[in-house]
Amino acid sequence: MGDSRKGKPNRVWVDGCFDMVHFGHANFLRQAKELGDYLIVGVHSDAEIEKHKGPPVFNQEERYSMIRAIKWVDEVVEDAPYVTTLETLEKYNCDFGVHGNDITLTADGTDTYHIIKNAGKYREVNRTQGVSTTDIVGRMLLLTKEHHKRQGEDVPDEAQMQNIQKGSSPHSPWTGVSQFLATTQKIVQFSSGKQPKAGDKIVYVTGAFDCFHIGHLKFLEKASQFGDFVIVGLHTDGEVNRYCGSNYPIMNVHERVLSVLACKYVHEVVIGAPFTVSAEMMDYFKVDVVVHGNSQVFSDAHGNDPYDVPKKASKFKLIDSGNYMTTAKLVDRIIEHRKLYIARNKKKEAKELKAYEAFRKSQQHINGQCGDS
Repeated sequence: MGDSRKGKPNRVWVDGCFDMVHFGHANFLRQAKELGDYLIVGVHSDAEIEKHKGPPVFNQEERYSMIRAIKWVDEVVEDAPYVTTLETLEKYNCDFGVHGNDITLTADGTDTYHIIKNAGKYREVNRTQGVSTTDIVGRMLLLTKEHHKRQGEDVPDEAQMQNIQKGSSPHSPWTGVSQFLATTQKIVQFSSGKQPKAGDKIVYVTGAFDCFHIGHLKFLEKASQFGDFVIVGLHTDGEVNRYCGSNYPIMNVHERVLSVLACKYVHEVVIGAPFTVSAEMMDYFKVDVVVHGNSQVFSDAHGNDPYDVPKKASKFKLIDSGNYMTTAKLVDRIIEHRKLYIARNKKKEAKELKAYEAFRKSQQHINGQCGDS
């Protein structure tokens, strides 16, 4: 989508915290990339996020890596300024900046995009309904380390629950939880659309990939080095629940599919893949090697090794990705700082609600004037 008037491609700027990177972030980046040819993503530092929003879940190095791995991203700018300026656009030769149709505010309540909006260098895309970092953190706050039955002080009170779940009280339309609805169109939009070429070595990996995180990313990056085409088998919610515990998975299979598909190392996803890797399945997908990482290998429902077939065929690789983050450890990270995150979510919700009410009143005023003319 080059700009023929300028004789050069459209360079698009987006920025954000990109904490707990999920398919909502990926969908935003996908839409932004569609507006141009080259997508540059500015990611804020831990210090900037702490100042304006509160503590991030992932540190800046983890967040930089996660954004670099999203298939629509061409370049990442580290430690990007929290308020988007014309100088930033000029520095990276960007034609305009893009954000979702929610709102991002500084610590003092200022719209972080007001400068480029006033200069006519702002574009907007639709935010993905049904998911937010606040929502996902909220789901984790309902868990405890003991898988995960709460007792005594671990139980959030009613106000805390309303802060992390959608209640009957007024809530921000950007932060409040809503139900994500998967569609075939969304899956097609995220899919690579590629087929393995003749002679390609097929790599198969399988698992829950719940709350896609830096551990998953580093594993997939290393697994991709064993072949040319990576297929990820995603277990059903019921299967994940069987081997992980009563409160898992945190994200349902539709959410997990999109999160995995957004990763540049993944070419195809098997939705609801069988837990046991059978000879028939390996033959169907022409699998050359099955790879497993640092996470525990759980037995199937009958107590058998799910990798028995590829192991006997000498087509199994156990690898060390060098990163030991797991979904359980991520949950522990959230729970350990539960009060901080609850306070952060409450502050963010209140700030957004105030801004939304002001926006709604301004729209009513404009509509009223139009009605009088």
